[in-house]
Amino acid sequence: MHGTLVAIGRSGTQTTPASPGPLVDPFGRAITYLRVSVTDRCDLRCVYCMSEHMTFLPRADLLSLEELDRLCSAFVARGTRKLRITGGEPLVRRGIMTLFRALSRHLATGALDELTVTTNGSQLGKYAAELAACGVRRINVSLDTLDPQTFRDITRWGDLVQVKAGISAAQRAGLKVKINAVALKGVNEHTLADLMVWAHGAGMDLTIIEVMPLGEIGEDRLDQYLPLSAVRARLAERFTLTETDYRTGGPARYVRVAETGGRLGFITPLTHNFCESCNRVRLTCTGSLYMCLGQEDAADLRAVLRASPDDAQLHAALDEAIHRKPKGHDFVIDRTTRRPAVARHMSVTGG
Repeated sequence: MHGTLVAIGRSGTQTTPASPGPLVDPFGRAITYLRVSVTDRCDLRCVYCMSEHMTFLPRADLLSLEELDRLCSAFVARGTRKLRITGGEPLVRRGIMTLFRALSRHLATGALDELTVTTNGSQLGKYAAELAACGVRRINVSLDTLDPQTFRDITRWGDLVQVKAGISAAQRAGLKVKINAVALKGVNEHTLADLMVWAHGAGMDLTIIEVMPLGEIGEDRLDQYLPLSAVRARLAERFTLTETDYRTGGPARYVRVAETGGRLGFITPLTHNFCESCNRVRLTCTGSLYMCLGQEDAADLRAVLRASPDDAQLHAALDEAIHRKPKGHDFVIDRTTRRPAVARHMSVTGG
């Protein structure tokens, strides 16, 4: 069913038990991790994520905060133990802390292990303390370089001072911060070592990510693409990297850096995919559930939500969607595959 958006309505034939069980895909993988995009909007325009002149969704198309809470709660009832709130930039969504406060009840009952967020850091100065009060314990901050001009070039108009101040505010609030950096050939590849040393010196892990072929961005993906095997080899010339079995529930594979004492992660969807252990699905701000980041197949949960206040149909829709989860993605970047693997931008699916 690739390339289709499927709505499951009143005519669906599946039945859902009164107490629906865990969500398990056709390959025996239990779905315990939901990434939720609450907006496609962002206050930056990173060159690997968006085009400079984005057309954003009409606000009326977005799920309300109440609908987002209902959907997340349905997943928690089916065994989801980790919720990650993403965007776009999630903290620019109006009233977003209402959603965090609502979802924190699942932490209080023990039904949810972790509520977290991925952010560009620009709004952390405003929201860090409140996030901590809602039970958020760790966050990911997307930061690709410490060089102010390179940061401005990558984000198109970002303010590095503001982001670093936000990170400091998060740490003062007691949040554990992990830095995520996308490796871009000829742009930030020579600054990644300095970024790692800085992050580790401030008590933060760093994860380096290969650029992903999502959406037309006005750039040539091949020109951006830097395999992490090359990044790791360059770092290994200066640092002692030791394999670890540390995991956070995501796709990163970590090494320990002897000289800094910190952890360094690598996410390699192109040179070494991580599909065999995939336990996650992604919900967009419009209610489309993507069972795989690298496939177009999606289930329209917004239609189901608005068809009935009864969650029985919603749980049946979740069963049907997870039954379609593919074994893996089809990411590829080479001279013959210049178009993105999927047409939607990363900000639409959720970072």
